[in-house]
Amino acid sequence: MPNGRLLLLDSASLYFRAFFGVPDSLKAPDGTVVNALRGMLDFIATLSTEFKPTAIVACWDDDWRPQWRVDLMDTYKTHRVGEDGGEGDTTDGLLGPQVPLIAEALALLGIPRIGAAGAEADDIIGTLSGQWDGPVDVVTGDRDLFQLVDDSRSVRVIYTSRGGVGNPDLVDNAWMRERYSIDSSQYVDFAVMRGDPSDGIPGVPGIGDKTGAVLLNEFGDLDGIIAAAEDPSSSIKPRVRQSLKDSADYIAAARTVVAVKRDACEASAWTLETLTADQQATFRAFAERWGIGGAAERVLEGLAVSS
Repeated sequence: MPNGRLLLLDSASLYFRAFFGVPDSLKAPDGTVVNALRGMLDFIATLSTEFKPTAIVACWDDDWRPQWRVDLMDTYKTHRVGEDGGEGDTTDGLLGPQVPLIAEALALLGIPRIGAAGAEADDIIGTLSGQWDGPVDVVTGDRDLFQLVDDSRSVRVIYTSRGGVGNPDLVDNAWMRERYSIDSSQYVDFAVMRGDPSDGIPGVPGIGDKTGAVLLNEFGDLDGIIAAAEDPSSSIKPRVRQSLKDSADYIAAARTVVAVKRDACEASAWTLETLTADQQATFRAFAERWGIGGAAERVLEGLAVSS
């Protein structure tokens, strides 16, 4: 594997951000709304220019709600399920038609799009981040991926939730300590206790960020916390102690649900190659057809800086 910088894109996180951040008045000549497409390309241009990666991979949700996670926790992403059993459409049908266009644009730019059966993009990111020899930047608005932060391997998260792609938080272990008072290696256990309503993960009643951090700093991990809950002489308060005991089955399932997979796909080589004149011409024709304007030149310039 090359040892330059790898940029892993949480694709859905980014194109949803683009969709909601760029006005849907932006349309192609045929009237198709292309705000997510235009925004996604601008994001890639910004990230390429700022971080100059050796390689970029667009990680894809081939299965946004894997059955194996649902089997472990039937509430997992339940509120997102649409009438047809697929992911509910909260965007009036304007985003869906743009997703294939985003995939086509990525292919034309030479950016591999990787997914796998039974895997979410998070699982692809978890797998690829462990296969790369050099520094890894994970671009996401999803805090679940904080579990991948590893200073010893130069794996960090470019977190877009607050400042966007233009002003992201650069999440390393010091950031984790400052924000949550825990180490990144403790994040899965922290998330299991705190829960995440947006993913249908209920958490342990009565344990939020503060209590979760206190418990982890005192007992190290969930195994230590569970052992302490069973020890009547430990410092855990009675209500929290009982809540942990009552949540034993949930905790056992949630630890697997929350943890990203590390073996979701095969290793490959993704070094960015300079686009030929013909490839650039083909992409510009695509850009003209879909009316994405200056974003086309910005992304070509950004990728040229990287490659």
